[in-house]
Amino acid sequence: MITPKLKIRELRKTYGPVVALAGANLEMPEGEFLTLLGPSGSGKTTLLMMIAGLVQPDSGEVWVDGKLATYAPPHKRDIGVVFQNYALFPHLTVFENIAFPLRMRGMRASEIRREVGRVLELVQLAEVGERLPRALSGGQQQRIALARCIVYRPSIVLMDEPLGALDKKLRDQMKLEIKRLHDELGITVLYVTHDQEEAMVMSDRICLMNQARIEQIGTPAELYFRPQTIFAADFLGESNLFDAVVEREEGAEVELSSAAGGTIRLARDPHRSFSRGEAVKVMVRPETVSVLDNGKTADNIVEGRVTDAILVGGVTKYYARLADGTQISATDLTRGPLAPIVRGSEIRFGWPKGGGVILPVREQGL
Repeated sequence: MITPKLKIRELRKTYGPVVALAGANLEMPEGEFLTLLGPSGSGKTTLLMMIAGLVQPDSGEVWVDGKLATYAPPHKRDIGVVFQNYALFPHLTVFENIAFPLRMRGMRASEIRREVGRVLELVQLAEVGERLPRALSGGQQQRIALARCIVYRPSIVLMDEPLGALDKKLRDQMKLEIKRLHDELGITVLYVTHDQEEAMVMSDRICLMNQARIEQIGTPAELYFRPQTIFAADFLGESNLFDAVVEREEGAEVELSSAAGGTIRLARDPHRSFSRGEAVKVMVRPETVSVLDNGKTADNIVEGRVTDAILVGGVTKYYARLADGTQISATDLTRGPLAPIVRGSEIRFGWPKGGGVILPVREQGL
């Protein structure tokens, strides 16, 4: 059996009556890039700080490389941390900033020169070693902070919203840079962000957090196309959510009734079952929904009145209101100039049986 690089068992932290983290369980294999994603206050940074040893848990365990590290001091955990504000020493050159953790470990001067040169090449900043941090751009400073973290080859790299202070163009560049370094070095990365796009682009898996709890863990595709809760469906990307009632489960199909669309037929999830008469939510992603013109048909069809149609370059977004007042949107490829669509005109949308997900209402306490 392979020992996880990082294992969290029932980790809990409270501040007076406020629960910052409630019984978190998590495992990471070596070399994985896992992102803690969620809104502010969901427990992401609290979990990261407890793994780093900068915050002590009320209960639970942290294991690193098969060794119990719950109460070990930060410098004994072989963990590197990259923060949003870079935390570079302003009076030291780039070379000395990166060399600092190596000097603290008593490494010889010749080895320090070699290792600092190696990571400067990795982050593609070999020419800035003698500059002070203030002479660098924000993106360059963040790359130096990353170089200082990885120069001593920590077992795990923790990143707490490292791109939050950068503008969009730099963030987009740094996302690819961090992903490239992860792929080249094979390092284990635990990354914190509230940015969905960062999580989807960079992660092997995403740990979605909500109200101090882990909501769902899975690959970006699993969370996007097969969310397990209403929160997961609503937080990641755009989604159409319909109230529905289960009528029957038969074979590979579930039949539901909905005021938004009459009878809805969806593929059955083999890992879940629902009772007849149970109130649920149906989630359908806009890109799964098609505009049914020229007599086209689909497994599921709803009719409504157009509220808007927006051309967004390569895709066109259609919005409509159904008879019960439910809003629905569809995202389709733009195949030419947008034909005039009159607001208030009738429109038909459709999607296949495999294009929707049934979500239990009870898990959200609704």
